[in-house]
Amino acid sequence: MRSLGRRTFIVGGLAAATTVAWGQSARAASFPFRLGVASGDPDAGSVVLWTRLAPSPLNADGQGGMSNTDVTVEWQVAKTSTFATLAASGSVTARYADAHTVHVVAGGLAADTDYFYRFRAQGHISPVGRTRTAPAPGTAGRDLVMAFASCAHYESGYYTAYRRMAEENPGLILHLGDYLYEDAATTGSVRLHVGSEIVSLADYRVRHALYKTDPDLQAAHAAAPWLVVPDDHEVENNYANMVRNDSSPVLTAAQWTARRTAAYRAYYENMPLRPSSAPSGNSIPLYRRVQWGSLATFHLLDTRQFRDDQACGDGWKVCADADLASRSLTGAAQESWLLNGLAQRGATWDLLGQQVFWARQLDGAGAANMDAWDGYRASRARIQQGWLDRGVRNPVVLTGDVHRAWANEIKADYANPSSATIGTELVCTSISSDGNGSGSTSIPYAANNPHLKFYSDRRGYVRTTITPTQLRADFRTVSSVTEHGAAATTVRSFVIADGQPGLIQV
Repeated sequence: MRSLGRRTFIVGGLAAATTVAWGQSARAASFPFRLGVASGDPDAGSVVLWTRLAPSPLNADGQGGMSNTDVTVEWQVAKTSTFATLAASGSVTARYADAHTVHVVAGGLAADTDYFYRFRAQGHISPVGRTRTAPAPGTAGRDLVMAFASCAHYESGYYTAYRRMAEENPGLILHLGDYLYEDAATTGSVRLHVGSEIVSLADYRVRHALYKTDPDLQAAHAAAPWLVVPDDHEVENNYANMVRNDSSPVLTAAQWTARRTAAYRAYYENMPLRPSSAPSGNSIPLYRRVQWGSLATFHLLDTRQFRDDQACGDGWKVCADADLASRSLTGAAQESWLLNGLAQRGATWDLLGQQVFWARQLDGAGAANMDAWDGYRASRARIQQGWLDRGVRNPVVLTGDVHRAWANEIKADYANPSSATIGTELVCTSISSDGNGSGSTSIPYAANNPHLKFYSDRRGYVRTTITPTQLRADFRTVSSVTEHGAAATTVRSFVIADGQPGLIQV
């Protein structure tokens, strides 16, 4: 995005004006917009705008160097980056209690339209972000370039993939979790976390701030609206509902509940989510549907907060309990919500944005990952049969978590390779987690998994181009994250044709 240069911020779109030099503001020690701007959860007439005031983002108290007073923040939306004519404007209070974050629902916007936005507070103007509204109900609108990503461990490498994603000028970005990691600083890493493993609200706020100081992440946020759902590391590795994965660090039951509560609060504070996703106590309402006209419905799932504990003690196991009908990855309420939404058939593409590996995946000993859908096989079968019963035309599962890219065909019966293909799964690799990777494209245990059609061990993201007739997926990778600035290349591309589940390599 271009910087403003010397621009005039016209308060409320009226004649009164104050001219501010963006370059001077950015260098000022008191500059409050050091964590950038973001937008998200667009619909046909509105979008959420986000920022946080934090002139000293890494202060240990989690307050970003701000005083304990609330601050008025002005905002503007326009169709051009000069902001000569405003489409919407107003002011909002950044509250000390919320670490001076703001969530503006900018309404009254035109459908399927690109906009620019910015904020002003304490005499400073923010960077400019670009956003986009969804098409009007019943219309497909323009073709949608949507990039999706997950797993951005700060210590493992640089966020070059976020920068390359921003340069694609996508209309929408989907983040499928592990936006941050909770672990302590590790000597010898590419770059270091601040402090020990995070537990308190102040800890989580500082960790979010550390990640958002990265300029490549800021560029990706400023490039397009985001849809976000967390996985486990936004709270603690491999937690399941109220069950911890391990006892490190040692916490009482009350302390664990407080930790989860703090993590959800900080996540909401730092993401461009609508107020309807604000947490209540130790829970947060994050599963939701986002309609992109008649082109696509995004069913965004939460696969951590309501799941049963992993079967057979977690890990890769041969485990009969994984077949128990009583086990659920989503919880009964979310499963019913998903199936009801799929029954609406409101768009050409039904896209399930979720966190963990969907298709069956067996290793050489026949073991499967109990943290993924293989540990909840009856739950997966109910949903797959549910979309068949409801006549869903194009179910596509979008997945993160595993730090490798995959393209999979979803089968009616995974034990029978010749059974019908009833859907498709696209799995993004990580932004940085697990470092550079080997570069291998050889599918592990391919003989046990003939429905798994592609694999890549590099970092990057998936760029999709969604039209009424096809969904194209380009698996984009960077050669290195331990050094900054690598180019992105397409390692493989597939097309999913309307009404024809499965992968066509192009």
